[in-house]
Amino acid sequence: MATRKVIITVAQTGAFHGKEANPNIPLQPEEIAQSAYDCYNAGAAIVHIHARDTAGKSTNDPVVYSDIGSRIRAKCNVILQYSTAPANKAGTTAEDGMQLLYYKDLVKPEMCSLDCSLIGTSWADRTFVYEWYRPFLIKYAQMMKDMGIKPELECFDPTSVEDVFNVLEPAGCLSDPVSLSFVMGMDKISQGAISFSEENLDFMIKKLPRDRFVNFSTISIGAKNHVPGMAMTILKGGGARVGMEDNIYYAPGRLLKSNAEMVERAVRIIHELGLEVATPDEARDILHIPHSA
Repeated sequence: MATRKVIITVAQTGAFHGKEANPNIPLQPEEIAQSAYDCYNAGAAIVHIHARDTAGKSTNDPVVYSDIGSRIRAKCNVILQYSTAPANKAGTTAEDGMQLLYYKDLVKPEMCSLDCSLIGTSWADRTFVYEWYRPFLIKYAQMMKDMGIKPELECFDPTSVEDVFNVLEPAGCLSDPVSLSFVMGMDKISQGAISFSEENLDFMIKKLPRDRFVNFSTISIGAKNHVPGMAMTILKGGGARVGMEDNIYYAPGRLLKSNAEMVERAVRIIHELGLEVATPDEARDILHIPHSA
């Protein structure tokens, strides 16, 4: 019997904390590209990408995404997965996160995130609601399908998992296999987001269809949850998601030196469990993504 191949996704840079939290987090295109290359060499198949402007502030600027993507593609064939979450700054809307889908000269990603929950977040001095309504999700899931982009459906609570299979899929805007991530541990700053626990993880997994393959991983936020969430998800049949977007510590009191350091840990765990790490092309086969030219 063939050994299961585990897909490792690394989220190197998020939209919230920056070098003030960990000076090793990559923010500028060349930093992100070099980090992606190091993660690829360590065993990552997918790099999840957020962009920052020259001041290090969160941005949805398609030009910056394209710059990051072209730099990474010049180094390796890792799968590019762009974030479509709105930038973490005053006045942004859900639509702002989708700018890159309209940019004709963009280095097109093979995957994009698509957040599937209605949540309210309080960060620093502002509180805002992500307006990811059902018509919005159907519109952009269909646009991604038409563009040949695989959506990574991010689900912050059990009802959003149900929406994937009871609303989006019947609308015809998803292609098999569905790929999704359980976002767990954002409850500290986001109303409507589920906390991380094995009980909650099992409940989310039970929401998935039993009659076919669904690719899933867990975005387990914070030092306490990060490695247990990743390891539990692998044991329960899913992939591995790691990176400084979700966690900046390697161990209590010890900051991560790089994103690749956490990828290397995931590789060790996967091998200790008797499983294998999927290469980017093996991940493309699993997810039904065409191979790069």
